[in-house]
Order: sequence, then structure tokens, then C-alpha cells
Amino acid sequence: MKLTVVGCSGSFPSAESPCSSYLVEADGYRVVLDLGNGALGALQKYVDIYEVDAVLLSHLHADHCVDLCAYWVARNYRAEGCPDPMPVYGPAGTAERLARAYDMPENPGMKEVFDFHTLTPGAFDLGPFRIEVAQVNHPVDAFAFRLEHDGRVLVYSGDTGESAELVELARDADLFLCEAAYIDGRDTYQAVHLNGREAGEHAAAAHVRRLVLTHIPPWTDAEHNRRDAAAAYPGPVEVARAGAVYRI
Repeated sequence: MKLTVVGCSGSFPSAESPCSSYLVEADGYRVVLDLGNGALGALQKYVDIYEVDAVLLSHLHADHCVDLCAYWVARNYRAEGCPDPMPVYGPAGTAERLARAYDMPENPGMKEVFDFHTLTPGAFDLGPFRIEVAQVNHPVDAFAFRLEHDGRVLVYSGDTGESAELVELARDADLFLCEAAYIDGRDTYQAVHLNGREAGEHAAAAHVRRLVLTHIPPWTDAEHNRRDAAAAYPGPVEVARAGAVYRI
């Protein structure tokens, strides 16, 4: 598998990065995990946007999904004609949420451009990937993803507070892409986000081989969170950056 970080800023874009979006490729199949603010523009650096095979949305906060509106425009009004509907997997109500965001009637909304599927905990096959989905700990319905291909495993946390389900999903992953939006001791809201220490603790409990911290907002010190994670997790830890590529 090849993972490209399209965007990794939490909550709103930074000067260096769009919001959450990750391109995963294997055997010529391309799936995008989340498409937050500014991500569609950056995605074009790495792939022809008409050659993406599917999009998975972890949840329906704007910093993870709102660029589906721009993607609808790019596909619907393509000069050569609209491509076949592309699969979009998201929480219940995804089609209606995106139609409201674009201020269009919910029917047909975007359903002629995107083939919407509702996520639930469990597993399914998508192209060459085996996808496992777990519900995590966030104020709205939110999911984490485990992608398996050819004996390798990538896990993406989406947005979550402390979550036993995330630990189980990430068990023995080769790469754990885990959010770390909060700073330990500064941010005390529960069941919203992880801090660096907690991300490290989740990685250690799951015995992952590599931890990459993501979804760090511009107002949070990423290096602070990396140090906190490294103190809790004995393996390699780094901070995601837009444009980074990982071979898994």
C-alpha cells in the first residue's frame, strides 16, 4: 500500500496543509479517506481526480467532508461529461448533509454523481482492500478504518476521544495514523479528541509498528504532542505533513 498525506491540519486548514485527507493506493486502486477543507485542490497534485475509485468519510464535520461539494462540481460539470457515479461511504445521512451544504434539494441531491453507502461497524471488501470499520468516540457518528492488503495493515483513527474500539481496530497495524488534536493538560474536553500522550498510549496498547500523528490544529504545538506520544509509545513516532508518502 502507498499512503499519501493530502491534508492533515485539524479543525481548519493551516498555511501549510489542507484539512484531513489521505490517498491510499494498491494494485492501481485509489481510495481517499476524508476530504476536508481545501483537500480537493491538493489532491490534484497526486492523482487525476477522475481516477479516484472511492471515498470513505470518517464523519460529517466540515474539516473531513466539505470538499465533497467541490468534488461534485468537478464531476457533475466536467467538460467531457460526468463520470459514472463514484462510491462514497459515510455515516447515515451523508447524502442529505452534503446536499444541505450545497443548498440543493436532498433529492436527487448529489446522488446522480456519487453512489452513497452507509457505514456501520463491520468489514467489507473494496477493490483490493479489506476494510474494517469501528465506531469511535466523538460527538457525532464517527468511524475509524482498518485497511488490509497483501498482509499489510493501515489504520486511520478519524476523530476520536479515548476509545477501546480504536485500540482493537489498530491491533498489530503496520502504520497507525492517529489524531492528536489536543495538548495534555491544556485541553480537557472529554470524548472529542486525543492528545499526544493518549495517542501514544493507544498505539502502545495496540502494539502497532509505527505511529504517525495527524489532525493537529494550527494552534497546537505538534512537536509537543510528538514528544508526549513518544514518552508513552516505544516505537517510531512522527508528525504527518502534507505531501508525505509512506510505503506500507
